[in-house]
Amino acid sequence: MNPNITTLPKVELHLHIEGTLEPELMFELATRNHIALPYHSPEALRKAYQFDDLQSFLDLYYQGANALITEQDFYDLTWAYLLRCAEDNVIHTEIFFDPQTHTDRGIDFDTVINGIHRALIDGERQLGISFGIIACFLRHLSQESAFETLTSVLQHQDKIIGVGLDSSEVGHPPQKFQQVFDQAKASGLYTVAHAGEEGPAQNISDSIELLHVSRIDHGVRCTEDPELVDMLIQTQMPLTVCPLSNLKLKVFDEMTQHNLVTLLDKGVAVTINSDDPAYFGGYMNANFAAVDEAFKLTNPQLAKLSLNAINASFIDEPTKRVYRQKIQHWLDNTK
Repeated sequence: MNPNITTLPKVELHLHIEGTLEPELMFELATRNHIALPYHSPEALRKAYQFDDLQSFLDLYYQGANALITEQDFYDLTWAYLLRCAEDNVIHTEIFFDPQTHTDRGIDFDTVINGIHRALIDGERQLGISFGIIACFLRHLSQESAFETLTSVLQHQDKIIGVGLDSSEVGHPPQKFQQVFDQAKASGLYTVAHAGEEGPAQNISDSIELLHVSRIDHGVRCTEDPELVDMLIQTQMPLTVCPLSNLKLKVFDEMTQHNLVTLLDKGVAVTINSDDPAYFGGYMNANFAAVDEAFKLTNPQLAKLSLNAINASFIDEPTKRVYRQKIQHWLDNTK
């Protein structure tokens, strides 16, 4: 790995906390909670991480979430992720969690958010990693279910900064959730949405125009629409791109085919993120390294990727200035 990647301060904006559940921890939690898993060992489970598309991944992802039961489970899950952040020099993270994945199987919303939030508070105190929490609606479920989830989110606005939209993109366009996003924004929450991963470029445009999002998660199919790319450049609408995820889910066949660096050089506000790293084979450093191996990123390109993430984050402006200074210091002192 390029040693400059390891020292680069990073900000992660597209991370599903349930997607950090490593097989070893999944087995530990399953044993703790007397949950039967359909695999005899962590190694056997990891071998199952071969996906044909987004849905084949989601099937295994939701199955793994069944091991998460107690507040301590969600704390342990989040803490394990934060230790990886510390290894990878991630200084700020804005994590997603999927409330409906848990409430639909009888886990109380408070159990989930309190465990995650408690770990993040400890991570900020002990590891110096600042954070935000975004609750995502599952788009394969109804808007009515999303409204029910929003009610719970609004009871925890001291912990949750925004809402997002994830799960199966095909067949579930942004307009399905327009009213719930309107209410979320009116309530003072930030909004983001997955778009343009499996679904077409139109989903990106619709998420911007109908859901009024502040960021697009993925967004790599924007290149199907040159006018959309021009608009992304002009408005600096951020794209939270996940290179290893895109490769694992066959959005691109090879990393050398990925459009991230082309978009970066055009002036699109692209960022690098790890998505569901336990399933897709790598946390932040691994994602940066995979792109670097394919494209030989320059130090200014690496710095720009981190600066884009800082600018796209929901951090307050004074903290952004501090983090920008960290990137400039890295750039000034890196060969």
